[in-house]
Amino acid sequence: MPPLTFLEPLAAVLRHEAHKAMDIILHLGAHRTATTSFQHLIRENQARFEAEGLGFWGPRRTRNGLLTGVIPVPGPQSRDAQLQRAAGRISLAVEQAARLGLRQILVSDENMIGTPRRTLRDGSLYPDIGERMARFARAFGGRIARVSLSIRGQDSLWPSLMAFSVARGARIPDDCRLRRIADSRRGWRDVITDLACALPDTPIQIFPHEIHAGTPERRLALMTGRERLPACPPPEWLNRTPDLWELRHRVAERGGDPEALPPGPGRWQPFGQAQCAALGELYGDDLFWLRSGADGLAELTEETDRKSALGKAPAGQMRRGRPNGFEERRLA
Repeated sequence: MPPLTFLEPLAAVLRHEAHKAMDIILHLGAHRTATTSFQHLIRENQARFEAEGLGFWGPRRTRNGLLTGVIPVPGPQSRDAQLQRAAGRISLAVEQAARLGLRQILVSDENMIGTPRRTLRDGSLYPDIGERMARFARAFGGRIARVSLSIRGQDSLWPSLMAFSVARGARIPDDCRLRRIADSRRGWRDVITDLACALPDTPIQIFPHEIHAGTPERRLALMTGRERLPACPPPEWLNRTPDLWELRHRVAERGGDPEALPPGPGRWQPFGQAQCAALGELYGDDLFWLRSGADGLAELTEETDRKSALGKAPAGQMRRGRPNGFEERRLA
């Protein structure tokens, strides 16, 4: 019997429609905002979520070759060639997920927006997030349905980044670096604006770490827009910021001077009182901007239940873009 070749165009159309129907949600972190605990909760219950049509691509998959080339790596291939290969790889993975009956894919990897080492080296919050996310937008072929970003007060975020890095072998930052970070005026408003420029037609959700850190299952419900999710065990608190005792032990273990760190127990706060106040004021300005509508670029989610979050619209201008005559969402 000859093959039914006349059905091949129909099959191709059906595959294309399934591909288009797939919702891809990007969870970008940021670092030190309970991302490891969030990813662990989903990974440990992945079979339950997949039964409900929700797939999960966490760091164990995204950093195992899937996203290689979206951000260029050294090698003989050009930047565009690397991006094209990555886009093809992602497209095949999405098609495979659609064949399995998945309707949503949550891609969670905080390194998509940059690395802690780069952020600390630059002394600025994710300075190249616009360029990076513009490449991810191309790699996912315009199929990104939503982007979620957690933010955290700079007066606690920077110390957590530093403690995490020092515990892994980085040098203790000197006064010059601390002063440069404290004097930087790049806040979350700038990060979100750059993100919005890179993804001009994609809804952006903002989750304050201070509210949502301990409720990963509710954050997941808000990200995916689902009223109900499979019941999960209580989340674990993973990848905690090392305290001063642990930091002194790690520094001494590698032959450094533990007395360069303050004595006593508790968390390490490398900034002085005035510097902490400046960082806290910057975060207050960021939250004020978000609560005022964020120029229509993003939606702040402070409620921990979906019904309240969806029922409360942000104040101010609701149309996407700037209402004062500036161009809407400059391209990254």
